[in-house]
Parts: sequence; structure tokens; C-alpha cells
Amino acid sequence: MSADHAKLAPATPPNANHSPFGTAPRGGEALALAGGAAYIKGPATAARRNARRVNLTAWLFLAPALILLAVFSFWPVAFGSLLAFTDYSLIRETHWVGLDNFRYIFDNEMFTTGLKNSLLFLLMVPFVQIGALSLAVLVNNKLPGIRYFRAAFYVPVVTTVSVVGIMWGFMFHEQGTLNYVLQTLQLVNAPVGWLSNDTLALFAIMFVTLWRGLGWYMVMYLAALQAVPADMQEAAILDGANRWQRFWKITVPMLRPTIMVCSILSVLAALKAYQEVDVLTQGGPMNSTFTGLYYAYDQGLKHLKLPRALAASFIVSIFCVGIALLCLRYIKPKHR
Repeated sequence: MSADHAKLAPATPPNANHSPFGTAPRGGEALALAGGAAYIKGPATAARRNARRVNLTAWLFLAPALILLAVFSFWPVAFGSLLAFTDYSLIRETHWVGLDNFRYIFDNEMFTTGLKNSLLFLLMVPFVQIGALSLAVLVNNKLPGIRYFRAAFYVPVVTTVSVVGIMWGFMFHEQGTLNYVLQTLQLVNAPVGWLSNDTLALFAIMFVTLWRGLGWYMVMYLAALQAVPADMQEAAILDGANRWQRFWKITVPMLRPTIMVCSILSVLAALKAYQEVDVLTQGGPMNSTFTGLYYAYDQGLKHLKLPRALAASFIVSIFCVGIALLCLRYIKPKHR
């Protein structure tokens, strides 16, 4: 090449394949990188579409139940909570009264007594849970006729509250079965007024509630016990663990989600105790068995004071939500 041609040729820098920020890819490398980016972007987009499709399918299946809940649960709760701040009546114009209904019920001794009794019902929760878990462990054995025992323990759950009221009303009567047995065994000298004594009546109702709830929670615990992997129990036996150690180290940790659910349900049932009070004592004697929810029923349906009834229900609901959150906080299952 001559000197003139060398002058006309463009000067090529020594680092032509390098950018100021690093090595610049050559043509083939750039195409390969572009193809890789497209390959990565394609599956990611498809995954997002698939996730959206799955979510849409789930919402479509949930839609009927959500619509029913919205119409028959969410809307009545929201509308009823709003009416608790009014003087709502079926025969006159409604006005906003603010906290007047809440001031009235908190100044009313029947409501404060009912609220205390509702909280006192919480003392029953540990006995229900321990009793139900013990029954579940008992009937979890493969013995002849064990299904009949399970059914017998579950019968109180499916028995209507009216039948329960008649049966236990007869047993708790001063001339009823319980007093007859106690007097025959010479444990008491005179008939005990289980439902007529203002000190004993509430505890008698709590016992009936305990009796009705044991079978329901027993079935839930029984299902959880049968879901515990058998190989874990066998491995613990090979390691030399006794029955008590296997129960506390394997069974109880595996049951923590069920324990949490059953505890929350029993707490809510205790705070909402109403049916047993209605069929056994109607709030008596001397209003000693009033509960928060029974006060709402008494004001709303017996005296037609709907705003006061709604205010009482609102307060009971707040207690239910608060105690349920405490249960979620302190009985939360640990990650295994």
C-alpha cells in the first residue's frame, strides 16, 4: 500500500471493540444477547398471564359465595352498625343521635351484667378445648364399636336447642334427676335450685354449653389427629420416645393450626352465648344470666328498641374481634 492510500484509510483505534463502560459485544454476540432477552421475557409474560387466569378462575368460583355474604352478612352488619347511631323506628322519621344509644346501654345495669357474664363464659373455653382434645385422643383408637362412641359424643351437637332446654330443665329442676341422684348419694341434704339460684344459674348454663360443644370440637381434633403422619410416630418410637413424649413433641405441634381455629371458634361461641339462656332461664333469676347478646335480643325483639339492640350487638362484636385477634397473636402456628 502506498503512502497516499495509507493517509486516506480511516484510523482504527486499538480498542474498537470496547465501549467506554466495558467490552462492547460484536455483532453475533449482540444478536445472541437480544435473543436471550426475548427468551427470558417470553416465559415471564406467559407466567404472568397464567397467574392472572388462575386468579380470575378462583374469583369466579368464589363469586356466588361472596355475593351471598355481601347481601346477607356484610351489608346487614354495615347498615346495622350505622343504625346504632340513630333513633331508628318503623313508625317515625330517623334522626342521627350519635353516641346516645351507647351511653344508655352502658348506664343500664342489665347490659353491664350481661357483658360481664359474656366475659365470664370465656372461662369455659379451656375446659372445652382440653375436654375435646382428650375425647379425640380417646376415640382415635381402632377398637370394636368405636364408631358408636364417636356418634354418641357427637349427638349433643345435632340435638336442637329446644330439646336440650327441655331435657336439662328437667334435670336441673329442684325435683329433677340431678337433685334426686345427689340426695340419694347423700351429697346434699336439700334440693339445690340450679336454675333458680342467681349464683348457680349461670354456671349451670355454662355446663350445658360445655356439654353441647365438646362433640363438635372433638370431631375437628379427631380429623387433625388422623392427619398426623404415621412415619413420624414410628420414627419417634424407634428413637425410644414414650407415649407422653410423642404426644407433646409430635402431636401437639402438628395440631397447633387446629388448636388455633378451635380456640377462636370457642371464644366467639362463648361471647355470643344466647340460645341456652333463652331456653333455660330467659335471663333470670333477677337478670343474673343475661349475656351481652341476650340483652340485644331482649331490647330488639321484646321491647322493640332496635337502636339499643344494635348498639349492644356492636359492642359484643368489638369484643369478639379483639379477643379473636389476641388468639391469632398468641396461638399462631409456628413454621415447621
